[in-house]
Amino acid sequence: MSSVPADPMANPSSSTPLAIPVSIISPHFCAPYPIDLAIVRKVLTITDGDFVVTDINGNIVFKVKGAFLSIHGRPVLLDAAGNPIVTLKRKLMSAHDRWQAFRGDSTESSDLIFSAKRSSMFQLKTKLDVFLANNTKEEVCDFKVKGSWLERSCVIYAGESSTIVAQMHKKHTVESILIGKDKFMVTIYPNIDYAFIVALIVILDGINTDAESTDVAEISSTIIM
Repeated sequence: MSSVPADPMANPSSSTPLAIPVSIISPHFCAPYPIDLAIVRKVLTITDGDFVVTDINGNIVFKVKGAFLSIHGRPVLLDAAGNPIVTLKRKLMSAHDRWQAFRGDSTESSDLIFSAKRSSMFQLKTKLDVFLANNTKEEVCDFKVKGSWLERSCVIYAGESSTIVAQMHKKHTVESILIGKDKFMVTIYPNIDYAFIVALIVILDGINTDAESTDVAEISSTIIM
């Protein structure tokens, strides 16, 4: 398993932390302090994974392997030692771009941890509803994501409340421009499962990559016509 990231005391939580740890994937990934993670998305190559996630000291916490370009691509979240933690699967023929997260390298329904889908079919801003596996009725979401994926500016809330559990923002660097790396930061608030938050971000990327591919296809067909 990966080691717990360092406590970034210089950047304390601005929101009231949840008193009870919210363990979605494992209590191992819950810390009593806010955690800052840097996420690097490799735009031009996938030789070392689609994403590399590090703590503020540059130590690798997670990697993500898997091809979004394939319709059957199943990204897998790995810990620093390369052990599979979560397998993500897009549900085909889903009107709201539903993705499912399973424990380890499984895709069995008995190992379902949570699912996420667009709040509506057509939206300009990013809005995702997240449902834990035991929330079978899905009348009220367990978590909600709002913001702009294009600007890498998204906030994750607990259910329909205003309680923030994590937020992300873009980090512009010369390296990102020169070698095709998309780097952004995410702050996970105290007692929140940070592996769960990273898995949500991978799903966000998958949904928006699919949307971009669809837009390109529609533009191409229009030009041909």
